[in-house]
Amino acid sequence: MRFCPFAERTRLVLKAKGIPHEVININLKNKPEWFFKKNPFGLVPVLENSQGQLVYESAITCEYLDEVYPGKKLLPEDPYEKACQKMTFELFSKIPPLVGRFLRSKNKEDRSGIKEEFRKEFSKLEEVLTNKKTTFFGGNSLSMIDYLIWPWFERLEGLELTECVDHTPKLKLWMAAMRKDATVSALLLDMKTYQGFLDLYLQDNLQACDYGL
Repeated sequence: MRFCPFAERTRLVLKAKGIPHEVININLKNKPEWFFKKNPFGLVPVLENSQGQLVYESAITCEYLDEVYPGKKLLPEDPYEKACQKMTFELFSKIPPLVGRFLRSKNKEDRSGIKEEFRKEFSKLEEVLTNKKTTFFGGNSLSMIDYLIWPWFERLEGLELTECVDHTPKLKLWMAAMRKDATVSALLLDMKTYQGFLDLYLQDNLQACDYGL
């Protein structure tokens, strides 16, 4: 799906590793029956290889692609460094549900409270960068963990949540560095289009996923 941050994870890894592929978008407000045969959960992304083998769940698809396809390895070989990336991923894991809560919130008081929760979670990631003393979460160069968490930071502007990183200078520098990456810049969302999609999506409009086409 064009606007889904989970699907974007997989698209980032496909692009970063230069893997030839075809993208088939589905309407998440009106999922076709055949898609549930690909993934019983009905969630994107789903990978299907030339042998018809299916892999789903975004982080799993990314690790699969990194293991199976040649080229630059995005996950570190060192077991400890790999474990560190997975621990950072767990730290990040509270942010996607917060985005969902924020989008569903109806009043300013609720949104104010959720923004404070965002600040607390972003502070934890700021501490990771402070302790590592590197630009990226995996070290001096961009790696898997950066791609896995980036799609939610990309959407902060469209969600009008950029104020929530004002207290995290290293996180802001990381966001700026991510935008300079060739893979990331090639897949950047147009924020006006994204906001138009969100407006329709939150109204349960079946045309939301086609917005901007």
